[in-house]
Amino acid sequence: MPEAVERRRILVVDDEERMVRFIRMNLEHDGFQVSEAFNGKQAIQKMRDVTPDLILLDVMMPDLDGFEVLETIREISTVPVIMLTAKGEEDDRVRGLEHGADDYIIKPFSTRELVSRVKAVLRRTEGISGSMHGLLEIDKRLKIDFDRREIWLEGKLVKLRPTEYRLLFHLVQNAGWVVSHDQLLQKVWGYEYRDEPHYVRLYINYLRQKLEKDPADPKYILTERGVGYRFVDYKREKA
Repeated sequence: MPEAVERRRILVVDDEERMVRFIRMNLEHDGFQVSEAFNGKQAIQKMRDVTPDLILLDVMMPDLDGFEVLETIREISTVPVIMLTAKGEEDDRVRGLEHGADDYIIKPFSTRELVSRVKAVLRRTEGISGSMHGLLEIDKRLKIDFDRREIWLEGKLVKLRPTEYRLLFHLVQNAGWVVSHDQLLQKVWGYEYRDEPHYVRLYINYLRQKLEKDPADPKYILTERGVGYRFVDYKREKA
């Protein structure tokens, strides 16, 4: 069992004890450390106590629902969150992603899907190796240091979630070139997400909201319709 996986701490939040036991048994079988919470208030307290590497968060809970818990988590942490949603509740899935969830799993789900999704999201939190080192000055507004995992906009540090950071890295790494939807899905999310292109569109929108002066008229992340996205060729523009 890989040592890196053994150290990963997962917080499971669901008011159904049988569901929590099922998830715990399967994650522990794969070497994860698992903590439990059975309502929203417990979840927030446990998050502070155990500092998990990832949270599995049910939507339907009696006191605070999953969306309310997620909003509170996002005020204090960028920890990856996977929402657990009921089958067919598409609005819940979209709402969860828009509120800052990193992924969702539809109930009922298989053991294989659960572990695969958890590992895929955790991969996005790991460091990125590449040829870009030192401070990259895109223009007077935007500066990026991938070594330090820092993005500076108009002199202020911008917080990016792990998935947003990885997406930005792959766009900037290919500045001036079009990166297709499929390439971004594979590089940022992994093979498991090959049939879910909406993730790319949603997270491109997140990045534009955080980085662009006018997200409706982007200058950094450009759309190549029907193909993919292109980060502005900042080196050529400076030449």
